[in-house]
Amino acid sequence: MSRRTMNGQIIDIDKLASRNELTPAIGNMKVNARGDELGPGGKIIRRREDIVAAYYEDNPAAQPAVVQKAKEEPIIQEAVETEVKPTSTIKKVQSEE
Repeated sequence: MSRRTMNGQIIDIDKLASRNELTPAIGNMKVNARGDELGPGGKIIRRREDIVAAYYEDNPAAQPAVVQKAKEEPIIQEAVETEVKPTSTIKKVQSEE
C-alpha cells in the first residue's frame, strides 16, 4: 500500500514495515516492530507466532474465524439435445382492411 504525502512524495508503507520489522519498537514493551519478545541485547526470546498460539490455547473461545477459499473448479455442462414439441398452435390473424 502506497501513500502520497502532502509534498507529493510516494511512501510504500508495506515496504517500510517489512524493512524495519526486526527493529526494536519504541516504548517499554521490549518487542520489535513485528511483535517478537526481545531479551537482553535485542535477541528474540519468543516469536510472534508462538505468542499468538499460546494465547489461543488459553482462550479457545477467542478463535479467529477461518475463511477457506474453495477450489474453483470450472463448471462443465453437457449439451443435451431435446426435441421441442409445440404446446399450442399459432393462428394467423388476418387484418381487415
